[in-house]
Amino acid sequence: MSSFQRPAFSEGERPQQAPFEGNSVSNVAQRLAELGLTLPVVPAPVAAYVPAVRTGSYVYTSGQLPMVDGKLPVTGLLGAEVSAETGYELARTAGLNALAAVASVVDLNDVVRVVKAVGYVASAPGFTGQPGVVNGASELFGAVFGDAGKHARSAVGVAVLPLDAPVEVELIVEVR
Repeated sequence: MSSFQRPAFSEGERPQQAPFEGNSVSNVAQRLAELGLTLPVVPAPVAAYVPAVRTGSYVYTSGQLPMVDGKLPVTGLLGAEVSAETGYELARTAGLNALAAVASVVDLNDVVRVVKAVGYVASAPGFTGQPGVVNGASELFGAVFGDAGKHARSAVGVAVLPLDAPVEVELIVEVR
């Protein structure tokens, strides 16, 4: 199996990164709208934890699955049942859910920067495209927050994730 190649997008399909200017009350919501996105309701935890916790000037999210309306749209392993391109989109959805988790404890306009993202990719043996899959979330954070969305990151291949999800994303953000 070959390494992940970034999915081909036609012009206008991929969200373009624009600088995040100021922190007026509507900036993040406005930027999401420009990207054709709506912040979802925070997915309900599937076990004994909360979606996000603030401590001092940081918010840590629990791992967020790519839930849509309370369900996983796809299950399985990358490199087997799930393509890298689908994994990229699922990571983007999980990233959006991570932003919703942050918004459950602070206003997204109070985000100073995305500090770190961790993406877990349920991977078939031999699949090595985890970084490209997790780019779905990383590129979303850049598109929403501009330079403040540039972050440290880990992309980790795992044997299985909760509910047979293909990807999971967690986030650390600095807030004011």
